[in-house]
Amino acid sequence: LVFGAIDYAAAVARIGDFLGYRVTVCDARPVFATPKRFPAGAEVVVEWPHRYLAGTETDDRTVICVLTHDPKFDVPLLEEALRRPAAYIGAMGSRHTHEERRARLLDAGLTEAELSRLRSPLGLDLGARTPEEVAVSVAAEIVALRWGGSGAPLTTTAGAIHPTAV
Repeated sequence: LVFGAIDYAAAVARIGDFLGYRVTVCDARPVFATPKRFPAGAEVVVEWPHRYLAGTETDDRTVICVLTHDPKFDVPLLEEALRRPAAYIGAMGSRHTHEERRARLLDAGLTEAELSRLRSPLGLDLGARTPEEVAVSVAAEIVALRWGGSGAPLTTTAGAIHPTAV
């Protein structure tokens, strides 16, 4: 689930589709949430993000990327997201934006335990700049969390690259 129909969302939707996810992009602004901006397989929904998520079933495999970058969307959406099952909940923004968002979420009644699930700023530190590079960073973080990877360069690690499941 990708919230916010910005250029970064288009890149995240493309890499999500490439990785085999069923991708839905949601934004309240119809001028941005147009199917032509996203991969052919992506569902594009024009709705307030928190309302859409409230009516959507999630489970421990669901990935939620909040790229709206606006408190009027972010706060109610993350309130909803952090109180439901999901494998990954990430939000875009600077460290300053994250701290302001975190304060708003605490004011809204979220607990530290609920907030501990939030990956913000989302993605791994790859030095990413472009929307496509940021999408790779986000995808790398999601894959690392899914399979228990460290995100460290393989040249700095030892042992099996693909440990056997126990």
